Amino acid sequence: MAEHQNSEVITKGKIDKAINLLKEQKPKEREDVSDREAVRKMRRYIEKLTSDKYGYSYDEVSEMLKGLGINLTGSRIKYLIGELKKSSRRRHQASSNGDSITSVQEATENQQAVVESSEAEEAPVKSTKGKSKKQLKAAQEQEEESEATREPNRSAFVPKIYKDEEI
Repeated sequence: MAEHQNSEVITKGKIDKAINLLKEQKPKEREDVSDREAVRKMRRYIEKLTSDKYGYSYDEVSEMLKGLGINLTGSRIKYLIGELKKSSRRRHQASSNGDSITSVQEATENQQAVVESSEAEEAPVKSTKGKSKKQLKAAQEQEEESEATREPNRSAFVPKIYKDEEI
């Protein structure tokens, strides 16, 4: 059991000051970033150079970057740009369509409420654009579950079964 040589009394005031000091610290700026992060930061400029207007290939962009010590192949840059486009497209769809299955269910419920309130006889219009198979399946199951409750004030037809003696 080794004791600290320069043990000093730590007061509650010092702890409070230490906590405030630690809270105020900003994240350190990193020197190295991943290739994904580097391409994300350069994306706008890479897309500009590889557009029809400028006409550079991804390999030519790769050669330009090699001069600065950034060693990414043209195919790797192209792949990362594609991944960034996909992820930003997903985020955009999530903000406009909802990100989870519950959002699809809420939208379906909202459509059903409109149908019920207007006493319309036709099913709500459904768009499948940009939705995953899981989201579509969940929406379809939600629709099937609510089919029976769509018109709660109307009684369902129940056929009467007659016995031979009653006929």
